[in-house]
Amino acid sequence: MKLNKTIVIVDDDADDREIIRDAFEASGDGLNHVFMENGDRLMQYLAATAMEGNLPSLILIDLNMPGKDGREALREIKSSEQLLSIPTIVFTTSSSDRDRQATYHMGANCFITKPDTFNKLVELAKCIRHLWLPEDL
Repeated sequence: MKLNKTIVIVDDDADDREIIRDAFEASGDGLNHVFMENGDRLMQYLAATAMEGNLPSLILIDLNMPGKDGREALREIKSSEQLLSIPTIVFTTSSSDRDRQATYHMGANCFITKPDTFNKLVELAKCIRHLWLPEDL
C-alpha cells in the first residue's frame, strides 16, 4: 500500500483546521490537505482510500471531538494492519501527561500540544515535515 501526498487534519474546530493547513502551506509542504471534523468521518475516509490502495502520508488528530473522538479513531488506526503504517500525530490543546501517555500506549507516533502562535505553528509544521514525511513525496 503506497502513501500519497496528503495530510489529513482531523479537528472539530473549523478555524483550527484552516490555521493548521495555512501553517503547513507557509512551511512549504506542497501537499494536499484533507479535513475531517471527527473520527467517524476519518475512518470512513481511510476505509475508502485503503480500498484504492492510496493512503494519506500523515494524520494529525485532535483528541476531543463529537462522535468518535481522537482516542477511539487512534485505537482503530493502530489496530488495523492496513492503516498501522500511517504516521498518526495527536495534535491537541491538551498538555496532560495522562493524555500523552495514554495516546502513546494506543500507538500514537507523536503527541504535540498545539502552539499558541502562528509562527510557532509554522516552525512545528516544518519539524513535522522533516521528521514524518519522506523527502520523495
